[in-house]
Amino acid sequence: MKQIRKISARFIIVVSLVSAVTSCKKVVDVDPISNEAVKNYYKNYKEVSVALAGCYNGMQEPLINEWQFTELRSDNARQRSVNSTTNVNMELNVLNLYTAGPSHQQIYNYWLAVYKNIRNVNYVLRSLGVTYQGGQLVFGTPTATVTDAQRDELVGQALFIRAYHYFNLVRLYGGVFIVTEPLEAAQARKVNRSSVNDCYNLIVKDLEAAVAKASAKPFGQITSTDLGRANAWSAKALLAKVYLTLPTPRAADALTLLNDVIANSGYGLENSFARVFAINNEMNKEILFAVRYKAGLVGLGNPMANMFAPASSGDAIINGDGGGFNYPTTSINTAFTTSATSFSDARKDVTIAAYSNSTTPLYVNKFFSKVVVANDAENDFTVLRFSDVLLLKAESQGYDGAAGSSVGLINQVRERAGAGNYITGNFTSAFYKYPASGTGSIASAADFQTAILKERRLEFAFENQRLFDLMRFGQAVTNMQNHYATEYSAYYSRFNPTIPLATLQANINNDKLLLPIPQREIDTNTDIKIPQNPGY
Repeated sequence: MKQIRKISARFIIVVSLVSAVTSCKKVVDVDPISNEAVKNYYKNYKEVSVALAGCYNGMQEPLINEWQFTELRSDNARQRSVNSTTNVNMELNVLNLYTAGPSHQQIYNYWLAVYKNIRNVNYVLRSLGVTYQGGQLVFGTPTATVTDAQRDELVGQALFIRAYHYFNLVRLYGGVFIVTEPLEAAQARKVNRSSVNDCYNLIVKDLEAAVAKASAKPFGQITSTDLGRANAWSAKALLAKVYLTLPTPRAADALTLLNDVIANSGYGLENSFARVFAINNEMNKEILFAVRYKAGLVGLGNPMANMFAPASSGDAIINGDGGGFNYPTTSINTAFTTSATSFSDARKDVTIAAYSNSTTPLYVNKFFSKVVVANDAENDFTVLRFSDVLLLKAESQGYDGAAGSSVGLINQVRERAGAGNYITGNFTSAFYKYPASGTGSIASAADFQTAILKERRLEFAFENQRLFDLMRFGQAVTNMQNHYATEYSAYYSRFNPTIPLATLQANINNDKLLLPIPQREIDTNTDIKIPQNPGY
């Protein structure tokens, strides 16, 4: 049951009042509520629970744009049309080419959507007496009438959501505004960017508290009404990923958390990769956290099926036609299988499909289900899966020899994907379980990193992880320069006017991996000067 969504309609009334008075204000003007009915809303457990449900639903809006920054700016996706002059296609092309500027509308839209939901979370936390002072969380007296157990339950979930949002912001924009409580407009104009380290400190503190306060029931004991809510296990998995992403990674701390999840959470791999994403098997034992959608309710269905279905396919693929966005590249399409093996990777057909009546037939199939009306699919969007836990553990352990447990963790994921017996071949191109020694084995730390990145690409394609993975491993710039070269003849050379390959490759550098701070945010702030990211 998608219980979180059933109570969200009441929260929509509250949020609509907020939105009506914030449309012309700076994003972080997060205390615009003058209506007494709204100001007095967060009075008891029921009302705060309803508000928290709205925060879960608020995680949907950023996903409308997130793929543009995490998949389209990687080697997984490109634009279907090279020279389209429509505004949306031109905006997407400059993202793919790493030439987007601070006035880019979709970069602003994402920023706005994320901070709107951070605002919603901060209202919940304020009612529960939670503040952030001097780099530490402070748990004061709640204004809402709740028991200690109820408070912990709500606080743990709210802190997880806030940490999730800030983790995405800091990876995409670098240091951002740290806003942890509702602010008046005059206060908001005095908020400047914080350092990357300060942003990560908040994220770590939020997740550490979420681990301590959220439910630690193992998967088999979670009731249907609580499926989809953040818990201690999802907080531990996300915190482990944060530890591995820190400017100075904390691999040992990540490993401790991941071992706990593997041993005690009750989560595990589904037998079939397809079952992970089946709409009749949602929130299964593999999914530690997902952003949830519900078809048939106003504004709560998943639009990705229509967004990613082939353009101009009418109703042949999905009702309401497709947008053709997030178009799979040749390299991701061929990465699942090679001539070196007869084994089939079961993940390919789940991830990518083809439309026979098109010259550009490929489309993302992972979040696809039939819809009655456009943009209203049932599919949830997975954020943390058990396979991610296994591969993060391998990453945190590092290379421990060809016969070590790290290679075994990769093989555990590959075996579920259909890998059979060991086959002679080069592990970087052939699909099979990695042998302990000899031809095709992982024989060095460099081989191991290649294997991890390859496996994560195949396992999490179009789950908004690819660019983040490449950045974490320090491979993003080189990878994208190689990607432009590989697909230049078939795709990038067709731009008009022609873009020389050398120009394409020069567009991307470490500075450009970060998005620019939206210009509207800088221009709106008249009290202090907000620094722009280098390269913009």
